[in-house]
Amino acid sequence: MLITATSLQDAYLIEPERRNDERGFFARTWCKKEFEALGLDTTIAQCNISYNAKKGTLRGLHYQAQPHEEVKLVRCTAGAIYDVIVDLRPSSPTFKRWESFELSSANRLALYIPAGFAHGFQTLADETEVFYQMSEFYHPESARGLRFDDPAFGISWPLSEIVISEKDSIHPDFI
Repeated sequence: MLITATSLQDAYLIEPERRNDERGFFARTWCKKEFEALGLDTTIAQCNISYNAKKGTLRGLHYQAQPHEEVKLVRCTAGAIYDVIVDLRPSSPTFKRWESFELSSANRLALYIPAGFAHGFQTLADETEVFYQMSEFYHPESARGLRFDDPAFGISWPLSEIVISEKDSIHPDFI
């Protein structure tokens, strides 16, 4: 695996290092030893799939509040997404900054999102599926969200036609 730091503190882009042969390729997508060597959380409490029928579907920005903050490892297994993370940790030098990545079934990239970050994405293709590994169990009372168009962040989403749930469309602004 090639693990590359992003511009946001403690967030990493994970690229499978392919071993090609006449059958195709083999690649490791997660390794406890390699993650631990970088000081990354290796806990996996649950895995989730998000299926999105329509291009332009927007989910997020989601996070869990303390004491149930979660680390996410996100990969797009079908289609493509414009994936966005926002650092919400007040003590971080990258507090309130955001960064985006294109994750797709074609590039097979994954994103390691540390605890204390909000996460959201917009689908770039119909029938897109996203696979999550989570360090914490879902805790409904700790579930939080921020508006995708919150002026505090100024996130530029690639598609103007947006399919969004009512719940995600009414998240509060960041204070």
